[in-house]
Amino acid sequence: MSGQEVYYRYSEAFKLQVVEEIEKGKYSIAEARKIYNIKGMTTIPRWIEKMGKKQLLSKKVKIETPDEKSRIKELERENKKLREALLDQTIKALGYEKMIELAEKDLGVKIKKNIDTK
Repeated sequence: MSGQEVYYRYSEAFKLQVVEEIEKGKYSIAEARKIYNIKGMTTIPRWIEKMGKKQLLSKKVKIETPDEKSRIKELERENKKLREALLDQTIKALGYEKMIELAEKDLGVKIKKNIDTK
């Protein structure tokens, strides 16, 4: 089957069996993937969500110090300022380019030089 993609379809009974085994503690999600040769990393978690058993999914808890929180806020503010400054400069550059284009047209003189000329 060279050149063809293979799509796996799992029956509802199979999905239920895998999720029940994970729920009973028989396997972890990673173990079930390996044992049943389930390819996608998000396949089993999607089944779990669809079956309303989100408690089986691991949760990420982010723990940070107050200094880290304030540093993140500071970096976010700085990032926002830099994005705004970049936008301002881009608008100015476009304005200058348009001014040069109009001046060249009105004066009939080439103002802008080609850098790529060898």
